[in-house]
Amino acid sequence: MSQFWNHFFFGIYPYIAFAVFCIGSVVRFDYEPYSWKSGSSQFLRRRGMLLASNAFHVGVLLLLFGHFVGLLTPHEVYGAFGLTPAAKQVLAMTAGAIAGTLAAAGGLFLLYRRLTDDRVSAAGSPMDVVILALLVVQLGLGLVSIHFSAQHPDGSAMLALAGWAQTVVTFGSGAADFVAGVETVFKLHLILGMTIFLVFPFTRLVHIWSMPLSYLGRRYQLVRRGG
Repeated sequence: MSQFWNHFFFGIYPYIAFAVFCIGSVVRFDYEPYSWKSGSSQFLRRRGMLLASNAFHVGVLLLLFGHFVGLLTPHEVYGAFGLTPAAKQVLAMTAGAIAGTLAAAGGLFLLYRRLTDDRVSAAGSPMDVVILALLVVQLGLGLVSIHFSAQHPDGSAMLALAGWAQTVVTFGSGAADFVAGVETVFKLHLILGMTIFLVFPFTRLVHIWSMPLSYLGRRYQLVRRGG
């Protein structure tokens, strides 16, 4: 990748994607509030849906949390607990492989279902297929990147990616320099990840903003059969 494109994708594109992500979400909520939903198709065809959907969502949420903590936590914090870059990388690779496989398996089934089931296809939109396909490809790139991470047992690649992410979120200079020398699969993974954030407001993914976290702390509902 040339120096120009490396600077664009990893020094400028992150801010473009984040700006569209934030502004687009607000605009959509303001102008199209009734489209702010997940658009579940479970009632159309239930077979295998529950298992695949749970696997996909649980896997993706674990990956998001792992990426957020792994990329944005300064290494000094890990070092204070005696965790070396190499050990942190092994932990990230193991957790990523498990969560990524879980999410990819569920995502592939959901994508196959959306492409082959006439009722589900008719109830959805082309963007539903596009965003699900992007997510499945992104999960695949993440799983492939584990192989390349293993070729850097000292954790250098992981430190480079974390350095890039932390420099971007703190608006530091030279963010693109951190990833200039990493393998192409890492760069593709980052670019596609930012692209997913870019298209986020135009997809059903906006329902993530409405995740009912209050359900976690509410009291159980008592359901009684009528007389």
